[in-house]
Amino acid sequence: MKLKTELPSPGWRGVGGEEVSELSETGMKQATEINGDDSSAPPLTPGSSPRRERGDRAESAPDALDGLGDAMARATQDLPLVRIGGRVSAVTPAFYRVGGLSPFLKLGERVVLPANGDARPQIGEVVRIDAGGATVKPFEGAIDARLGAEVHRMEAVSLHPHAGWRGRVLDALGKPIDDGGALPLGERRVFPFAEPPPAMHRARVGAHIRTGVRMVDLFTPLCAGQRIGIFAGSGVGKSTMLSMLAGAEGFDTVVIALVGERGREVREFLEETLGEARSKAVMVVSTGDESPMMRRLAPNTAMAIAEYFRDRGEKVLMIVDSVTRYAHAARDVALAAGEPAVSRGFPPSVFSDLPRLLERAGPGCEGAGTITGLFSVLVDGDDHNDPVADNIRGTLDGHIVLDRTIADRGRFPAMDPLGSISRLARKVWSAEEQGVVRRFLALVARFEETRDLRLMGGYQPGHDADLDQAVTIVPRLYDALRQDPSSPRSRDPFREIAGMLQNG
Repeated sequence: MKLKTELPSPGWRGVGGEEVSELSETGMKQATEINGDDSSAPPLTPGSSPRRERGDRAESAPDALDGLGDAMARATQDLPLVRIGGRVSAVTPAFYRVGGLSPFLKLGERVVLPANGDARPQIGEVVRIDAGGATVKPFEGAIDARLGAEVHRMEAVSLHPHAGWRGRVLDALGKPIDDGGALPLGERRVFPFAEPPPAMHRARVGAHIRTGVRMVDLFTPLCAGQRIGIFAGSGVGKSTMLSMLAGAEGFDTVVIALVGERGREVREFLEETLGEARSKAVMVVSTGDESPMMRRLAPNTAMAIAEYFRDRGEKVLMIVDSVTRYAHAARDVALAAGEPAVSRGFPPSVFSDLPRLLERAGPGCEGAGTITGLFSVLVDGDDHNDPVADNIRGTLDGHIVLDRTIADRGRFPAMDPLGSISRLARKVWSAEEQGVVRRFLALVARFEETRDLRLMGGYQPGHDADLDQAVTIVPRLYDALRQDPSSPRSRDPFREIAGMLQNG
């Protein structure tokens, strides 16, 4: 372990979590301008205030600078003057090891490799601690560590969300990537890896929310605070379905986490898909070329932002695309930490990380708002029973299944009404609507199970009344349910479907 006694440098945080990098540098500059470039002036130290004398320019400084000295004192009074450090003892393509820091670290804390030459400081997260040292996964993809290099301790990642973040695009660390300037910082400090509200203090789910997508509103209706998954293979229309649901009315704020997506899709989603909803959306992006640490962090950062707006009493729509890629990133981190692979290559911690993330969505405590969660799940090889999909399906309040066979027939959304379910549908449907949906599902089931028979010419009208009705109604029902992002949004799917069937 290496101890250095020195004044805090930019980038340090106080014990209370105050960021002092910008404040300290700006404050020092402004104080120098106020006092003049007087080498005899006493230097600023933690707890001291800028000198102010009669006749000096401080008398004409704006009122906004009156409290500068006090602000600097508050920001620096709790800063440690001892920097704790260690040295790199091993380097691999996926992580590096640090010796001498184990007694002073906690899992999830950050460490930093200071800048070396042209290289920037590299920040990483502690993913394992043992007597021999600590394992660090850097947030950047490339590891720029050398044996014997100094490593210094930092605090865990934290955020200061603000209502002014709407309309902005951030990375997983909460830094803006949209060239929109610096982000305003709120007073409240939050951490990406937070705990969900206590079960007994949570409010119940709210009222019905119309998404404008007929298939969803008819067969899997949503309530405020519900969490539902969209399960699909690649290329079946999962992202298109999410884009249609993102425009649902009735939400104050939309928070979107794009995890492991293609880089070209980010601007398309922002500029074309969101449309008018962009002004009330906060997007957190970690593309597929970024490190597993960033892809693992992105949905947790987005969830922390959603929790901030929920605690303000707002109705929040939270979209994660996709949870499967989050699970893949969590797997890479867990394997680097030395966990064994137990289920199709996934370590045990992945199956505890998933419900920990998903449970944070939903209603808040009494008096707070709600987070309605839409989570896309990419099923490998169209296997809807793989370990990740099975774990997620058991945690959520419903699931929408997109079927490749339906997509191949050119019917979109490619939603399978027989395989999809909303566990809160009975809170939404009236007795009459529930009867209509059940009848529709029975006809669809009869139509699909006799498809091969009809293709072989084995169907003759007049021998089976239910089949006759299914053959008449179901194709018209399928046509009535077709919808794409450019289609008008549905207002009352039951009335619309009834009218289309009657006119057809």
